Amino acid sequence: MRRLLDALGVAFDNLADHKLRTLLTTLGMMFGVGAVIAMLSIGAGAEREALTLIDRLGIRNVVVRAKTYKPDELEEIRKKSIGLSQRDVEAIEEAVPGVDFAAARLEIEPYKVLSGGGKTKARVFGVGYRHREVTPFALSEGRMFDADDERDHAQVAVIGAAVRRELFGADPALGRDLKINDVWFEVVGVLAPEATAASAVQGVAVNSTEREIYLPLTTALRKLDRDPLKSPLTEIVVRLTPTAPARETGAVVGTLLDRLHGGVVDYEIVVPEALLQHSAQTQRLFSLVMGLIAGISLLVGGIGIMNIMLASVLEQTREIGVRRAVGATRGDIRFQFLVTAFALALLGGLLGVAIGVGIARAVAAYASWPTVVTTWSLALSLGVSVAVGVASGLYPAVRAARLDPIAALHSE
Repeated sequence: MRRLLDALGVAFDNLADHKLRTLLTTLGMMFGVGAVIAMLSIGAGAEREALTLIDRLGIRNVVVRAKTYKPDELEEIRKKSIGLSQRDVEAIEEAVPGVDFAAARLEIEPYKVLSGGGKTKARVFGVGYRHREVTPFALSEGRMFDADDERDHAQVAVIGAAVRRELFGADPALGRDLKINDVWFEVVGVLAPEATAASAVQGVAVNSTEREIYLPLTTALRKLDRDPLKSPLTEIVVRLTPTAPARETGAVVGTLLDRLHGGVVDYEIVVPEALLQHSAQTQRLFSLVMGLIAGISLLVGGIGIMNIMLASVLEQTREIGVRRAVGATRGDIRFQFLVTAFALALLGGLLGVAIGVGIARAVAAYASWPTVVTTWSLALSLGVSVAVGVASGLYPAVRAARLDPIAALHSE
């Protein structure tokens, strides 16, 4: 240990004597390590974001969504198909193997949403009481609907966190009234705030509940007006049994709907399990490409260390001869040069860690992209940096150790 500390001291003294050269040599390592950390943190953040979004869709669900069309296109389509309807829900539950149940959702396009003290632009949905079993609803206050609310066409609402702030501010929301179009509803529940905003995964939109209002489906159908050309239902979420294969079941649902809709594909089927697999493949490809880029940077950094160490051998030839003359062995010379390479790589790696963490935080702050800096990513990046540095210093160290002491003493 004493020998290592002494060698490190000599190495850092030599590096300090050539500050500019040391900085230029470590640039490759700095950017390589920074790239590795930034890549891993962005990739981990994207993976976490994708998993969160897919979890909202439900990994054991198959989601059927009504397509949107221009008014003139919709008129032609409605001559053949009325769109997604309760009939589809019942047919899926009765005819498709592996289906536990299906939950319908209807989106209302309100022209006004207000309370006694504020207004908001929120999305309004009618959902069945079993919808909470297929979509994760985390409540911060109150309750969700139940079968009685749906049976009685109750004028009750569950609101998102942003809707609560805009309509009621810091005042209590439970038991208060809000008005959607010309119908009043009592707030019975408030959803918990979400860290993830509305986004998309593999091109499939996944909305945040922050600015959403949920009503009992029967209430929305009976008491709120909507365009008669629009699909009676916006979405059907099909919950599968634990053993049902998601992709195959989704294909069966598609075949059934094709027959019910007269061959008109006015819907799209989303299988979250397939999205998860596609997302994982995308993340692996992203990691591979970024890893190659970071690897090239580290290789360049390693070549830089090798060059500077070879230059040091030439500069210190006479010094090496003196050390050999006073008793230093070839092993001592080799060890000193390896420690110097280690010190260069360690310095570049530590600076690269700071750069990588800084990039990750900047991306999270200014690009609104989630990043996750993990301990293992820091350790991996720094470890690879040091390994590349020591490997790059091996040849110069061996060359220095093989110098003839007498020839070295007579060198200029």
